[in-house]
Amino acid sequence: MIGVFGGTFDPVHFGHLRTALELYQKLGLEQMRLIPCRQPPHRGRPQATAAQRLAMLKRAVNGQAGMVVDERELQREGPSYSVLTLRSLREEFPAAPLCMVVGKDAFAELDKWWQWRELLDLAHIVVVDRPTAQVAVSGEVASVWRERGAGSVEALAGRPCGLILTRHVTPLEISATKIRAMVVGGASPRYLLPDSVLEVIEDQSIYRAPTEGD
Repeated sequence: MIGVFGGTFDPVHFGHLRTALELYQKLGLEQMRLIPCRQPPHRGRPQATAAQRLAMLKRAVNGQAGMVVDERELQREGPSYSVLTLRSLREEFPAAPLCMVVGKDAFAELDKWWQWRELLDLAHIVVVDRPTAQVAVSGEVASVWRERGAGSVEALAGRPCGLILTRHVTPLEISATKIRAMVVGGASPRYLLPDSVLEVIEDQSIYRAPTEGD
């Protein structure tokens, strides 16, 4: 099975990395593909450039077995729609079970995603449910969840797509938005993200507040 973990990673932090590692282990994945998006469809442009976010992500997972940085969304023009990414992955891995990782808050609004019903024709969905987050899932999404809910990892491994599995992960309440604000304010975000990522932020002056004359 192959994990698909997308995000802006602006910057990547321990919340992302711990979730990716736990799911890699709990699901028994062959690999977890971390896919930085070029342009999120439902939010503004990332503050760091694509090259900077890619550099931070590569530094963060360097040497970690099973973690693969996948650049396909950065190489594709336009909004980074998940269905296009899954189509591309399905062409590359025609028979492998693909497991797209989605936070429960994002899953609750899945019906707002572009061509969302096709997602389950291409991959399984692994819903990350953090015990500290109370998110209600209703409407069409809840109906699909009831129809496609899986009770075990083995169910996902037995077919290439079509099921929804919920998994709990260690709740690390770390926010990329707060990290960026800390850097702007002159505070250190150390211990919220890998030192290797912090080095890139500092070396390239990413997120810093502009000074007079900039």
